[in-house]
Amino acid sequence: MIHDLLTLLGPEHRRKLFAYFAWVGAYRVLQGVSTVLLVPVFEAMLAGDTAGALRGLVAVVIAVALTCVTHYVQSMRGFGVALVVLTTMHERLGDHVATLPLGWFTGEKVGWLSPTASSGTMQVAGLFAHLITPVVVGLATPTTIVLGMFFFDWRMALAMLVCTPLLYPAFRTGARLVGSGDVLNDGAAVASSNRVVEFARTQRVLRAFGRGGEGYAPLDEALEHQRATGRRVMWHGVVGIVLGGLAVQFTFTALLVVGVALAVSGLVAVGTAIALIALAARFTGPLAEIGDQAGVLKMARNDLHRLTSILSERTLPETAETAGLPTPGSVELDAVTFGYDPERPVLREVSLHLPPRTMTALVEASGSGKTTVTRLLARFWDVDGGTVRIGGTDVRDQPTEQLMSQLALVFQDVYLFDDTLEATIRVGRPDASDEEVREAARLAGVQEIVDRLPQGWQTRVGEGGTALSGGERQRVSVARALLKNAPIVLLDEATAALDPENERYLTEALRTLAECSTLLVIAHRLPTVVAADRIVVLEDGGIAESGTHTKLLAAGGRYAEFWESRRQARGWRITG
Repeated sequence: MIHDLLTLLGPEHRRKLFAYFAWVGAYRVLQGVSTVLLVPVFEAMLAGDTAGALRGLVAVVIAVALTCVTHYVQSMRGFGVALVVLTTMHERLGDHVATLPLGWFTGEKVGWLSPTASSGTMQVAGLFAHLITPVVVGLATPTTIVLGMFFFDWRMALAMLVCTPLLYPAFRTGARLVGSGDVLNDGAAVASSNRVVEFARTQRVLRAFGRGGEGYAPLDEALEHQRATGRRVMWHGVVGIVLGGLAVQFTFTALLVVGVALAVSGLVAVGTAIALIALAARFTGPLAEIGDQAGVLKMARNDLHRLTSILSERTLPETAETAGLPTPGSVELDAVTFGYDPERPVLREVSLHLPPRTMTALVEASGSGKTTVTRLLARFWDVDGGTVRIGGTDVRDQPTEQLMSQLALVFQDVYLFDDTLEATIRVGRPDASDEEVREAARLAGVQEIVDRLPQGWQTRVGEGGTALSGGERQRVSVARALLKNAPIVLLDEATAALDPENERYLTEALRTLAECSTLLVIAHRLPTVVAADRIVVLEDGGIAESGTHTKLLAAGGRYAEFWESRRQARGWRITG
């Protein structure tokens, strides 16, 4: 747990954590000492020794005062560390997640990340603010009392030592039951949350097939599973709490019997026996608190482990030094092998060179590795073998900022942030002038959209760009790429599902981009493919053919088949 806490806070806050633990330790020892010092006070009072009782009482007052001071300081230190968690945890998680390869972001992990980063952070902050102190005190105060007991009666101290190990299995079993229940509950909650999001996102499909009013079976099953899991978790918690409570009560009863037996047998004075029994009650009190907090502590430890497991995920290694670019605007894959599953490579020994200011089209069936090429160029993943070079330098030798400054990416599924239309385009280059923004918009056909929007440039596009059509979002995406003016532009299926008007705008924008940038286009539209300087046909993870449109048609290979199938599809008509 200490290792997880150090990982969570980071090296810059390590001293704060150790200082907090030091003050908690001082508080727990002084609390035990204060309790032990009450025994001679009781003995002196029952023996009629007023002077001795007053001397002992002075010692108790001093110890209590020191205990109060350390309690205040350790509490403030705990709240301070909790504030560090609350104020820095989300930023640290965000910075770390931004460096993870895209392959990490599966649907399951994204659904798990959200509650972990929100409620999990609060639980860990509460660990410092409310949980650690009573747990540490619950362990250390009884230890101090046992040591002090040896100064008064070794038999009672020995009874405490014998009873203490009996508590450990009960507390451990109770904490394990609560902790395992928390794990089950977390898994069920993540699964149901994912299904709720899925249900909301697929409303168009469900309603199109008449399933909108009948519910959604996977969601119903997930909610039912969560309900059943919640019932199991409740029983786990009840059993855990009962076990801890019974163990503490048994321990106190045993110590009470020992104390009474010592008094009845005359082995200790009655006054001393009463003081020892009172000390036994103070011994079991903190232990009962441990029993109450053990399950909560286990849940907090689960949240702590989930947070640290995110921070422990391996990031893409990155250099901090800016690299030289011997051939700006060039793109090269040198014997590249890559697979999302190591057992099934998507690309095998692929070598491809794109000279600056040329347009290359990648074609072939889905699953041949076209999109993977663009992802590797943008270093969303690292290759398993070979080298990817941008500007003549290995992408792994370039800082992310330098690499991405050379690339502009336009994908088929465009996501626009909920902001004004102008701000959305400025994402490409925030420091661009108004004239540059307007020119990029004009070239991409966005000006026509602006003219008919109610608030023009200040119209909000909605989350994900929902206020615009798919083709309009694509135009905005191309405008961002034009505004960025990057030496290399990657377009992944950017024209796959566009109507003729939007395709016309994008085709003209591609011509403008080709004048100053290197273009790599994944396309199925015939006009886009024909406009390329070079066409590369991918098949089964390798390059099947490469050349110009005329050359590849004459070869009569895979490209010729592709061309013929697309040409015939363009002539289809729906009749009836």
